[in-house]
Amino acid sequence: MPCELVALGVDALDPPRLARFWGDLLRRETAGESGDGVALLPTDDTGFQLRFSPTRQPKTAQNRMHLDLTSTALEDQQRTVARALELGGRHVDVGQRSEEDHVVLGDPEGNEFCVIGPGNRFLAECGFVGALACDGSQAVGYFWSEALGWPLVWDQDQETAIRSPHGPKITWGGPPLMPRTGKDRLRFDLALPAGADQQAEVGRLVSLGATRIDAGQGDVGQSEDGRVETADPDGNEFRLMTPR
Repeated sequence: MPCELVALGVDALDPPRLARFWGDLLRRETAGESGDGVALLPTDDTGFQLRFSPTRQPKTAQNRMHLDLTSTALEDQQRTVARALELGGRHVDVGQRSEEDHVVLGDPEGNEFCVIGPGNRFLAECGFVGALACDGSQAVGYFWSEALGWPLVWDQDQETAIRSPHGPKITWGGPPLMPRTGKDRLRFDLALPAGADQQAEVGRLVSLGATRIDAGQGDVGQSEDGRVETADPDGNEFRLMTPR
């Protein structure tokens, strides 16, 4: 079985504060706090957690991925925007045009997200969390389709998207790609079913185009708790956790 996307990891200066914001906005419950941070459990068909881990590094550049939240009507979009602002979010400018029907916001630490206007046919069958929108090449869309076993649901003009049997889409916008500016603040956390061979899965991912990251963790990039630090073909960091 291929690995599963179990969480979107987010580096945070204040993990409990950021978890409260997203928990209130998405109506998710926490899975409890630990030294590794705070996790929010999915309450819909999203399927993956949000995990907020402590960091001392402030955000300095636009993230290479963000959440797209959907709306059922204009009033619904306005309520979501107002709620986000009440919780500590703010409007941000990423070069969007005034005629576009989505609103770009940032959470209390500046992580971007969009509230999409009603009538968006691309996200019509998705829930409130409609998509995880990523900066990335066509090749990296193919990589993640193979890595997760999710089918391609869009492949046009170098833009790609994949989707599990239910839940949000993951999209890649194609070139030009944003320049890399240090460590990613958002990343995929993957896991294997209990009893699966982690090193065999690492080998499969490498054969698909991933690379191991040497972070002082030995020749396989494995940390003391068993996580393998890896990057996809575009250099986006992700972690393969020990079998669940």
